[in-house]
Amino acid sequence: MAQGLVQVTHTSSSRWRRRTGDYATISAALSAAGDGDVLTVAPGTYRENLVIERAVTLRGPERSDGGSVRLAPADGVALTVRAAAVVRDLQIEGQDAAAPALLIEDCVAELSGLRVVTRSASGIEVRSGARPTLRRCTVDNPAGVGIGVGGGAGGLFEECEVVAAGQSGIAVHEGAHPRLERCRVHHASGAGLSLSGEGSAVDAVGCEVYEIKGAGVRVASRAVGNLTECRVHRTSADGVTLDTDAVLTLADCEIHDIPENAVDLRSRSVLTLTRSTVRRFGRNGLSVWDPGTRVDANGCEIQESTGDYPAVWVSDGASALLDSCRVHDVPDALFVLDRGSRADVLDSDLAQVRNTAVSVSDGGTVQLDDCRIREAATGAWFRDHGSGGTLANCTVDAVGTGVIVTKGADPEIDRCTVTDPAEAGFYVSAEGRGTFSNCRVAGSRGYGFHVIDGCRTTLRRCRTERCARGGYEFADGGPLVEDCTSDQSSAPVASEPGPPLPPAVQTAGLLGGIPQQSAAAAPPASPAPSSPSGGVSSGEASGGPGKDGPGKEARPAKEVLGELDALVGLESVKREVRALIDMIEVGRRRREAGLKAASARRHLVFTGSPGTGKTTVARLYGEILHSLGVLERGHLVEVSRVDLVGEHIGSTAIRTQEAFDRARGGVLFIDEAYALSPEDSGRDFGREAIDTLVKLMEDHRDEVVVIVAGYTAEMKRFLEVNPGVASRFSRTITFGDYTPEELLRIVGQQAEEHEYQLAEGTADALLGYFAELPKGPTFGNGRTARQTFEAMVERHAGRVAQLDDPDTDDLTLLHPEDLPQGPRH
Repeated sequence: MAQGLVQVTHTSSSRWRRRTGDYATISAALSAAGDGDVLTVAPGTYRENLVIERAVTLRGPERSDGGSVRLAPADGVALTVRAAAVVRDLQIEGQDAAAPALLIEDCVAELSGLRVVTRSASGIEVRSGARPTLRRCTVDNPAGVGIGVGGGAGGLFEECEVVAAGQSGIAVHEGAHPRLERCRVHHASGAGLSLSGEGSAVDAVGCEVYEIKGAGVRVASRAVGNLTECRVHRTSADGVTLDTDAVLTLADCEIHDIPENAVDLRSRSVLTLTRSTVRRFGRNGLSVWDPGTRVDANGCEIQESTGDYPAVWVSDGASALLDSCRVHDVPDALFVLDRGSRADVLDSDLAQVRNTAVSVSDGGTVQLDDCRIREAATGAWFRDHGSGGTLANCTVDAVGTGVIVTKGADPEIDRCTVTDPAEAGFYVSAEGRGTFSNCRVAGSRGYGFHVIDGCRTTLRRCRTERCARGGYEFADGGPLVEDCTSDQSSAPVASEPGPPLPPAVQTAGLLGGIPQQSAAAAPPASPAPSSPSGGVSSGEASGGPGKDGPGKEARPAKEVLGELDALVGLESVKREVRALIDMIEVGRRRREAGLKAASARRHLVFTGSPGTGKTTVARLYGEILHSLGVLERGHLVEVSRVDLVGEHIGSTAIRTQEAFDRARGGVLFIDEAYALSPEDSGRDFGREAIDTLVKLMEDHRDEVVVIVAGYTAEMKRFLEVNPGVASRFSRTITFGDYTPEELLRIVGQQAEEHEYQLAEGTADALLGYFAELPKGPTFGNGRTARQTFEAMVERHAGRVAQLDDPDTDDLTLLHPEDLPQGPRH
């Protein structure tokens, strides 16, 4: 584009003597102009570095159909403004990576309708105390900062837009304090809006930050931000970050569609949110870290998490206040971790929570007042020693478990109501404590209050109604109970009087006391109903009648050992089991003789491929220990991950406890135990099942034998997950794959049992068939042999059915052609 003329209207002359002049360059026109003069630039490209130092008006043509005015020097600053000038309707292009395209310093200029298209250090830079007003200006700078404001500068940016930036979209630093109104920042490769440095501040109203390759808003190093009616969305990093004494206020703002944390605070930063919405975030909605860091949220909504992380995370001594807020459609609502961390939640709703609404651990504290929790897997879980706080006048509805207290945690729960829980209203285990006053449970499909492991919980003036498995279930030496009541609609009925109860349990309430007979003292008249997880009450497990109960007569040990010896193959397994049995038997005889006996650990690890007889050997092992008087019942309870791990964290501990209770006096066999600790476990709930098992194995080492089984490599990883796991097991027994000859023997046993015979040549055909089978991880061993026999019987039936008058040989002989076609595995 050719360079045009610049017309200068000299307004300093008397009106009737006003004159104009035409100049070939803008620089010449600026030299001739005085304060108040108007410079009208014709369309064209001007390769000049301009400096405005007078209060002039520099503008493009009044009509845009003739083309635009381009300031495009080869290097340096394209336009510098140092006066109360007016600049309008220009396109500014800079190419200097070390200089801004437009520099405004030490003035109160007005700029409007500018388009900055550049690859410079910054598109627009305001510094040295300047206070300009920029309206409807656009910056496109894929190489550097969009708009930079520093050096104590300020000004008003109205309806401005950063359409691309190689670094931050708008950067405020060095004590600057601009105001942004209805501005848009998008497609920046740094923070959309970055504030840093003591004294630096921004007031932003009605602004939008989106499509950012980084954080949407970043406030750091004592900077202050005030955002009202702003939107931050579609970033690649956190939506809003605060660090190192930063202060930010968000009012009527929206933060949404963020793949990481919607808001992340650290290092003594303070955030105030009012009537703001946080939604569709991949990690935490609010992530609050470090002592002195604080977030105050009032009338806010946090919803629709797209990841697997808590909506509000408070840790390392930070604090949070949620007042009149709603948190819903999230995996977990509130996690408070570490000593000194605290969350206060007032008059708020926590709903549609897939896992735990409120989790407190590692010494954290919460205070919930007048809150409502509904449709969660666990209402509140106080996890471990030093963790606690208060729940006052809260309601918990339609959850798996209302409140869980474990591992020495000691909260105070006052005037809280749990309605329609699937498993328990309040559950206390593993040395949990807690004080429950004036609490109520109604409509539980499990227990109202379930306190196990002798936890010293205190219950005062509590009430249960319509609880399917009973209002109260306590272990021996359990809680202190005062003035608690129950409608007893589902309480177990004692078949005969039991031993006297502790005085604390004998206190009666308005409608009757806690059931006077625990299931452990006397068996119920009828079996207790199963829990949602398929378990039975601890009363039934400890003393009630059941399959393979104490009344079942034990087979002699020699008979059971004979059955073990009759199993095909497994020679090394038989030797290991016999050596262990010998140790136990000799130890028993030494004790009878008054001698010291080594304490033999009886828990075992079985490794090997499927179908190698692990379950069968576990059953026989339990029977042998029963016959030796080591186990009371010797029965086998077989479980896997699906039986132990619930849909939420709270139910896992309950399911594992119930499976262990069912196995009391016998063997708990956990098949594919490695599934409790998957390699990509993250926050997988299987870890809780392992932790619960380790403690139960230690506390009840003489009551249950635990056998864990699975593939060899996977079981090695399983034993390394928890330091206490490997130490609980005495030895590992490896079950090798069956040889073709052993598989042939299994088929022969199956044939004999079902009155079939192998015809001439069939045995050789089977040996060849088994030799060709792939021995990969899906190889079924004994199961494959049985499946082969079943397939042969089916093919035999199809062949013989075609005969008009089959004889005995036809009906009994299995021929080579009856083998399956191709390897089966």
